[in-house]
Amino acid sequence: MKNILLIEDDTGIAQYICSNLEKSNYHIIHVAEASNGLKTALSQPWSCILLDRMLPVEVDGLDILKALRALGNSTPVIIVSALEKIDERILCLKAGADDYLPKPFFINELEARLEAVMRRSNLSQAPLSHAMQIGNLHVDLITHTVYRDKEKILLNPREFKLLAYLIKNAGQTVTRAMVLENVWDYDFQPETNIIDVHISHLRQKIDEKGAPSLIRTIRGVGYSIDAPAP
Repeated sequence: MKNILLIEDDTGIAQYICSNLEKSNYHIIHVAEASNGLKTALSQPWSCILLDRMLPVEVDGLDILKALRALGNSTPVIIVSALEKIDERILCLKAGADDYLPKPFFINELEARLEAVMRRSNLSQAPLSHAMQIGNLHVDLITHTVYRDKEKILLNPREFKLLAYLIKNAGQTVTRAMVLENVWDYDFQPETNIIDVHISHLRQKIDEKGAPSLIRTIRGVGYSIDAPAP
């Protein structure tokens, strides 16, 4: 069961999130008051915490996040905020947030981000093999080498970083915004076609001629790559 804690004072947004996530089989608890937010966050294990950045009291979402991390709590936290400036995102990420989602947002992007941060959390609790295989593609995350069977594939640093990010989130859908934030570090605006260009180049290098592409485009959402072979 995926247990989600939502700390959000806006009842309309909270209802929108809760009703949609429950349809996707999430178990979600909503807390509207910041005063109860930290207490509830520490009351039980959570799969992820959705935390509003701007709460209308002295203690805001950033304070709750800092308190959680100061207490050694490593529960994944996604900040949900109307503040869209890059400096604000960086501030929250440096304070310990696992992701930052600006309002307004589509629920499918929120679900994609939830799945990604929960998967990363699970991987961090168990050693991640540095050598992975996707189909007949062999990727070494330490040596940054890529082989198709015994043929070495040369990728530039950005292409490898993009491939590594997809592999680390294998089996999940990552949005364009997530790719921009994690592979380009906010250097480009979401409307840029830089992702499409790099995905195209990457496919040309890693896909076997005549075979389906290893990287799938999820129309209207983002990209996905199959989970590594066991």
